[in-house]
Amino acid sequence: MDDELLELQRQFEFAQQAKSSIRLSERNVVELVQKLHELRIIDFELLHTVSGKEYITPEQLRHEIAGEVKKLGRVSLIDLADTTGVDLYHVEKQAQHVVSEDPGLMLIQGEIISQSYWDSVAEEINERLQECSQIALAELAAQLHVGSELVASVLEPRLGTLVKGRLEGGQLYTPAYIARVSAMVRGASRGITVPTNLSVLWSSLQQLLQEMEGATGLAVEGSFFQSLFNGLVKEGEVLGTLRAGIHWTPTVFAIAQKECVDSFFSQNSFISYDTLHKLGISQPIQYLQPRFPEGIPLVTAFVHPSMIEMLDAAIEDAIERGSWLDSLSLLPTSFGAQDASKILSLSPSVQSALKANKALIVGDSYLFSSSFVKDVYDRVEKELETLSHSGSSTIILSDESHMVKEAKAGKDLSKSSEPVETVTESGNKKRGTEKGSKKKKGKSSGARTVSAEGDSENEDYIPTKSKKNQKKGKDTSSSQVADLRKVAKKDSIKAQEENVPSDEWLMQKLEALLPDFEEQGVDDPQTILKYLADYLRPMLANYLKERRKALFTENVEKMKVLLDNLQRKLDESFLNMQLYEKALDLFEDDQSTSVTLHRHLLRTVATSIADMLFHNLDLHNKLKNWTQVEDSQNSESISLSPGERTAIAKSLPESQSKRALAVVEALEGKRVETFMTALRDLAEESGLFLKKLDKKLERTLLHSYRKDLTSQVSAETDPVSLLPKVVSLLYIQVHSRALQAPGRAISVAVTRLKNKLDDSAYKILTDFQTATVTLLALISAAAGDEADCSSDRILSKKELLEGQVPALKALVLGSSGSQA
Repeated sequence: MDDELLELQRQFEFAQQAKSSIRLSERNVVELVQKLHELRIIDFELLHTVSGKEYITPEQLRHEIAGEVKKLGRVSLIDLADTTGVDLYHVEKQAQHVVSEDPGLMLIQGEIISQSYWDSVAEEINERLQECSQIALAELAAQLHVGSELVASVLEPRLGTLVKGRLEGGQLYTPAYIARVSAMVRGASRGITVPTNLSVLWSSLQQLLQEMEGATGLAVEGSFFQSLFNGLVKEGEVLGTLRAGIHWTPTVFAIAQKECVDSFFSQNSFISYDTLHKLGISQPIQYLQPRFPEGIPLVTAFVHPSMIEMLDAAIEDAIERGSWLDSLSLLPTSFGAQDASKILSLSPSVQSALKANKALIVGDSYLFSSSFVKDVYDRVEKELETLSHSGSSTIILSDESHMVKEAKAGKDLSKSSEPVETVTESGNKKRGTEKGSKKKKGKSSGARTVSAEGDSENEDYIPTKSKKNQKKGKDTSSSQVADLRKVAKKDSIKAQEENVPSDEWLMQKLEALLPDFEEQGVDDPQTILKYLADYLRPMLANYLKERRKALFTENVEKMKVLLDNLQRKLDESFLNMQLYEKALDLFEDDQSTSVTLHRHLLRTVATSIADMLFHNLDLHNKLKNWTQVEDSQNSESISLSPGERTAIAKSLPESQSKRALAVVEALEGKRVETFMTALRDLAEESGLFLKKLDKKLERTLLHSYRKDLTSQVSAETDPVSLLPKVVSLLYIQVHSRALQAPGRAISVAVTRLKNKLDDSAYKILTDFQTATVTLLALISAAAGDEADCSSDRILSKKELLEGQVPALKALVLGSSGSQA
């Protein structure tokens, strides 16, 4: 057998050494391998090496990779690609197969690492740990060029076996070091006698360790101390209670705390929450209720039922005597008003007295018997009645500087020449229609009213919405007045604003009626009187409301009459103002004269209208606010200064006040249009209607004005006063405009008539105007000159001027008569 094997070896060796007569090129070999692949003779995968001159199977590549890992323990895939001569892509692919088949291997960050490698690393770490007592994982990870998490995951299963130590907070510690630090934690914890935040304690221990180990020592995390402390608590080596992980209360403190609370509560029958907070008890009620189930929690203290029994006896005595009681005076000084209120509500005597209406609690801590309160109320009511009969009711009625808050007087009555629309209490609308106006139902507008139901501090005129499509020239004052009186009657019933005496007046009366508060040594009698006044005020308000009903009816009637008269006067004055305004259009091309005419009209007619309106609105506001108003002088003769107008405007309700101030400002301006706009806004806000001048009314007013001027011209004897009247009459005859011109604008007005009069008439007018100017100049010059020659010249000029009067009168009166 051996001989045969030897023979075969010799034949094989001979065959190998024999030179082949046919040689294949590399290209032929490649083609041959491809052909074998196509023919499925080679049915397994072949990989090219990087040089391209060799083939290698995946199984062989995996075998070589496993061999390298087994030999080295930790191999980089890049190094494997260089060793095997295979492309990195194939190496990575086969490495994943190798790692998946062998659980002892891991592929991390392009490296294959075996468990044997980690075992050797763990042994090295253990040797180093025993030398320096502690090692940081971050340092190990930096040396091994891996992450700290990987080092921790590898070391955890080897702790206690290959690595003799403990992993805590990213640090490795030896058992000796842990025992040493545990002893420090145990000693520090046992030395605590009051509730402590453990984070402060751990900071102190960290500083101590750094001082002991010097610069070479590593910083110890607080979590390491906390872990050791939790172990000591669990083993019972440290006694106490741990809350929220860091708040430590030693058992010795809890025992002292409990003894202190029990002693205080048993001696005083109460304990305040502030006392418990000082003892470190953050939730007093939850702490006390389980310990004293019979106790009663108040707002600032915890009391024993015996304290309520003590207070109950004093309350019964006060009710029987018809007196009053301040419960705070019988309770400990640490109790507050809310505590007293709760104790009173728990008192059986108070509960039965309140149910039987024998007592009432005022201001949380004060208890008054009903008989005592009734006696005080009767005496205050008698004071009010005395003041009322003595004619001093205005003292206790609403006035900001005196005694009582104002109650609103109802809605302001409004005027309009249109149908009236009001809103009743039920919300239904009532519409009054014009007599004879049956054509267009849509042309109507609502009368503006002012609500009496609202806050007295925001008392505004609130006009209701009204339609503006009114038929010009229609006057429905009779139906309007009737509807407005209905509104006023309903508003008089709706005036229910609270009418109460002021604090100042009521406090003064109570001090005078109840001097015994100070005599009894009450520390703060003003507080008791204030609470009593607050209780009595609504009762007194009802009394005042009933007493003022008569005054309410009287003032409403006065307001209706006032508004009726105001509307009538305003209609006449505003129509005349519109008539005079039209004449200003003739001078718009002369800016200087236009400004003069505008200012003259504002200073005369506009000022008169504004003064009359402001005066009446001021009276109406006072009546509405329950101010007693005496019969005043005729409003047509009222003349107010700018300061008085401003004061009245500011005293009106807010919405009215803004518009009234705009009227005051317009009076000082240069344009009549601004005044007219401001006046319309104020009238609309006040519920008044201003008629618009139409053609028919304009003709009527012009005719009346011309007739009046004609009579004045006929009766006028003063030549100086005659000239402006003649000029105004000529403007009516020539331009159909009612001109109101001051003396310095007469010259321009005369010049404008040149093309409207014949030459002879114009010459008479200009001669008279020239003579008048000359006469006035002489009079002005002679004011400081006493020479007889000046007087003679004035008399001579005046006689000459008077001689021209008949011709001037004939000029206008003859023309007026012919046109008429």
